Amino acid sequence: MGHGHGHGHTTAGAVHRKRLMIVLPLTLSVLVVQVVGAILSGSLALLADAGHMATDAAGIMLALFAIWVAGKPASSRRTFGYQRAEILAAAVNAVLLLALSGYILVEAVRRFADPEPVGSTVMLVAALVGLVANGIALWLLREGQEESLNLRGAYLEVLGDLLGSVAVIAGALVIKLTGWVAADAIISIVIALLILPRTWKLLREAVDILLEATPKGVDLAEVRKHLLETPGVTDVHDLHAWTITSGVPVMSAHVVVEDDAFSRCGPLLDRLHQCLAGHFDVEHSTLQLEPAGHVDHEGARHH
Repeated sequence: MGHGHGHGHTTAGAVHRKRLMIVLPLTLSVLVVQVVGAILSGSLALLADAGHMATDAAGIMLALFAIWVAGKPASSRRTFGYQRAEILAAAVNAVLLLALSGYILVEAVRRFADPEPVGSTVMLVAALVGLVANGIALWLLREGQEESLNLRGAYLEVLGDLLGSVAVIAGALVIKLTGWVAADAIISIVIALLILPRTWKLLREAVDILLEATPKGVDLAEVRKHLLETPGVTDVHDLHAWTITSGVPVMSAHVVVEDDAFSRCGPLLDRLHQCLAGHFDVEHSTLQLEPAGHVDHEGARHH
């Protein structure tokens, strides 16, 4: 016997779609400015920042596509719809960023061995444009990144860009004032190292969801304890919790109840679901009510 709630979820990413649609043209504009600036100035740091912007643009387009796909209705083949497409997009973003970081590090080492001239004025102007645009984009995404893993990916990328722009400005000033072109390669390495830790965290969180790990902050022992405290419940087993996409945790369990509880299973189910929603923020749960001894007929089971 089961019962579920919340089949009509709106994903966290979809709520902030309009903000992403504003950030995308901002990102593309900065990308064009930085690519042109990198070509004119010969700056690897600016090229690295432009590469990061290109990855951002691709990531935001992936995020918008994923939000659109996630909003498609569920079907008999895909009972949760396409909501997990948002997590796949976040994972792709992380992989692209890791690849970009590797390229920057390799090219920076090559520049140390074979320095190239850098036009500091063009480098400085392009970096200032990037700083302003990234600041606006960061402000637009600040709320959504707390609710959606996909938007968090976009937010982290823009944050990395903003810090990258600051670093490029510092490098341009050093080159302009001292003529020390090695600063360009050093700044490139700094940008790559800024990207890596946040990207790794994003990838790890996306992989956890894809592997259906228990949602962060959910203690299954505590969940079981709360369910067992419900009058009429004698045991809980086959308890599972996972995440479909950001903001959509789900849970299932077999709940053993007293024999006379089946005559009032409706109110009992209501109390159990209220427990999960109220204490653990799980709106979608499936519970199988069964009498004592039924577990002996189920074969292998998970605790």
